[in-house]
Amino acid sequence: MSDPALDTLASGEAAGQQELTDGFHLIIDALKLNGIKTIYNVPGIPITDLGRYMQAAGLRVLSFRHEQHAGYAAAIAGFLTQKPGICMTVSAPGFLNGLTSLAHATTNCYPMILISGSSEREIVDLQQGDYEEMDQLAVAKPLCKAAYRVLHAEDIGIGIARAIRAAVSGRPGGVYLDLPAKLMGQVMDAEAGRKSLVKVIDAAPAQIPAPDAVKRALDVLKGAKKPLIILGKGAAYAQVDDDIRALVEKSGIPYLPMSMAKGLLPDDHPQSAGPARSLVLKEADVVMLIGARLNWLLSHGKGKQWGTAPKKFIHIDIDPKEMDSNVEIAAPLVGDIGSCVSALLEGMGGNWVQPPAEWINTVKEKKDGNIAKMAPRLRNNNVPMDFHGALGALRDIIAERPDTILVNEGANTLDFARSIIDMYKPRKRLDVGTWGVMGIGMGQAVAAAVETGCPVLAVEGDSAFGFSGMEIETICRYNLPVCVVVFNNNGIYRGTDVNPSGGSDAATTVFVKDSRYDKMMEAFGGVGYYATSPDELSRAVKEALDSGKPSLVNAVIDEKAGTESGRIGNLNPQSVVSKK
Repeated sequence: MSDPALDTLASGEAAGQQELTDGFHLIIDALKLNGIKTIYNVPGIPITDLGRYMQAAGLRVLSFRHEQHAGYAAAIAGFLTQKPGICMTVSAPGFLNGLTSLAHATTNCYPMILISGSSEREIVDLQQGDYEEMDQLAVAKPLCKAAYRVLHAEDIGIGIARAIRAAVSGRPGGVYLDLPAKLMGQVMDAEAGRKSLVKVIDAAPAQIPAPDAVKRALDVLKGAKKPLIILGKGAAYAQVDDDIRALVEKSGIPYLPMSMAKGLLPDDHPQSAGPARSLVLKEADVVMLIGARLNWLLSHGKGKQWGTAPKKFIHIDIDPKEMDSNVEIAAPLVGDIGSCVSALLEGMGGNWVQPPAEWINTVKEKKDGNIAKMAPRLRNNNVPMDFHGALGALRDIIAERPDTILVNEGANTLDFARSIIDMYKPRKRLDVGTWGVMGIGMGQAVAAAVETGCPVLAVEGDSAFGFSGMEIETICRYNLPVCVVVFNNNGIYRGTDVNPSGGSDAATTVFVKDSRYDKMMEAFGGVGYYATSPDELSRAVKEALDSGKPSLVNAVIDEKAGTESGRIGNLNPQSVVSKK
């Protein structure tokens, strides 16, 4: 393959002429200057050669089968590393495929940059029908934190610097960077090109909370009789694990982790209130939110889930607009999580008074009772499996191998796993996040393996797996240590629905009966397993994780075991006039 810039450079040196560079190499140099090492992409016009040059320059370039999954990989890479994950796509349709994951990253506060090639401005602006013509910048702007277009090679350095800073500063999020095809081949003096590059300094500066706000928060906490701490995935993203643990333990307050905050403190910690979730939300009088938002996942801080007891909220968030978004916040604490937690620890001093023993004992009693009630259900060895028996087997495996990263999506598969599988280390549980979007599984599994080097266990509902299942070829191609478990109950929610018309078409929620997903993995050179009992499932997953090979376990689940829409069935609108 001929590299135009290097060919020009060679001929220029021979003739004693100036050294040249071009847009391709300036993009690569700007990314490398800022510590970017991995690119998730789908090749095609006009970025195919850019991917090749990136790989030649030492970047790791992983090619996916669909842009959306490359984007989900980049988004979770941002969460895991605190650096913007990079997704690269072709123009128009490829850009649109990546846009879903960009919006997902913004909603979840993951730093990510979507870099897309695009058609030429002079043709797009006159709507003259260029190849894959689209004003991509205009489309992207409403769905991400920031969007930029670079038209001149000398602006590549500043454009990438702005994208990086926008992605990670303040509340992290997705950024779109538009690179028209002509930009790649633009040539300029190599020395001038080097000088045009920008290394971003202090991309995510600390935002120190106001002393008055810290005192107010501590005063509210001191007055609590039934305090509760809620840890969100923002607390996990912050990577100030020791300080968060010190705050929780010094305060003596029960804590409730949201799903991706599980493991910040081990789920078997004595202050964990996860098994007593309903009780603590209803009964708490003061609730401190650390990196969690009072959105739909917490019923907006009101309603039946929160009971009738009056509550005061302390809210730690870097974005002041988040305060009072659903309920009044008695003590807003605006700043980055690390600075806020550090300030609270300092303000607590050495003689902080623990919560009343009555509250602690009430939470413990409820927690112990629920754990004891659940234990027999997690030990069953039913054939076909139910969700409790299957997840009970996987729960034991995670307990034995706490460094394993758990990726989890589905309806019932997700809902049950959140409460059944305990986590013991931070950022080891990755799931669907704020949108509850299906399809994140294989992209996140790839990025988790690539970014951390840890083994990955992806626990998928059969419906959720269908969104990204072709990416098991990507997992095999890069020989990643990923074990996928597909909970196969023959359908969406359940496999038992029937066509109400009596026609020959399957019901809208039913899949092909007894599908063999394990054979898909074998088709690409991975290892397939078929499990019909929790014991078989346990043996298969252990063998797969021990081998480090791409593996898929087809776990046969009773098709009657699921519930409609999982735990959020209440969000399904119901017809009151439908004919029976």
